[in-house]
Amino acid sequence: MNQLRIVSLIPSATEIVAALGLTDAIVGRSHECDYPPEIQNLPVCTQPKFNPEGTGIEIHNRVTQLLQNALSVYKVELDILEKLQPTHIITQAQCEVCACSLVEVEQAARMLVNSQPQIISLQPNMLAEIWTDIERVADTLGVDATSTIALLQSRIAAITSKISASSILNTKKTLPTVACIEWIEPLMAAGNWIPELVAAAGGISLFGTVGEHSPWLKWESLVEANPDVIIFMPCGFDLNRTRTEAMQITQNAQWQDLEAVKTGKVYITDGNSYFNRPGPRLVDSLEILAEILHPEIFDFGFGAKAWQRFSEMAAASNFL
Repeated sequence: MNQLRIVSLIPSATEIVAALGLTDAIVGRSHECDYPPEIQNLPVCTQPKFNPEGTGIEIHNRVTQLLQNALSVYKVELDILEKLQPTHIITQAQCEVCACSLVEVEQAARMLVNSQPQIISLQPNMLAEIWTDIERVADTLGVDATSTIALLQSRIAAITSKISASSILNTKKTLPTVACIEWIEPLMAAGNWIPELVAAAGGISLFGTVGEHSPWLKWESLVEANPDVIIFMPCGFDLNRTRTEAMQITQNAQWQDLEAVKTGKVYITDGNSYFNRPGPRLVDSLEILAEILHPEIFDFGFGAKAWQRFSEMAAASNFL
């Protein structure tokens, strides 16, 4: 166990390793890994090749230009990896925009002189695959994931059981329709595991499909669907940044006519810490959705720190 020297190049993997009780074995991280807090002082082994600051549309254009030129979005700090001499490097093959690609990491590993790390690549698209990834990471690192996964699944079961026991499932018509927005400009709905979480939280997910990548969304399609609830969870944005970005959408025609706007059921969330990371804190994300969709049943204490009602935030800023 003490011989493990793990470099995690994606936040969800860092959280998986920590949940397995191996935080002390992590010797390096990506520029985006920030949880648990004790890993924040570790050497940073990746950097973006674009400016990550600015508006959603500015970031989208920078990343699109990089990808059109067949360039990678991130770079691996080879000199830092060499000094760390990792036994394992964990990366991903799920999204080329989210973190260093598997190909980049493999190329970097081949150039290392003082170590020959084993590469673990994660590619989850739905909840079942996340459990599989946790098991695979545990098996590779020589620990048991049974209790970790059982605890996470028991928290999910507690929510679905409580919803089943309530009156809201008497008819599907009583379930709220939910539009989860993963990017604001241009507009993108949330796919992959998000529709599963919405269903488990007692809602009907619109636009996104379980296990499939997040789809681009036309403004007219959102207006036509007229969801009961709109939840913003931009990839890589914390609550404050989402708050600023979400203000822009009020300029769209028919925004005030949307049912979710009229009833005050539009929410912003910390997508970066929760919904966008396919690891243990997706269960926290489910709890956030549950208390947003059914506050009469659930209160996990995530309000204000992980999500906020958009109307309250916008009113305070004189946007509505």
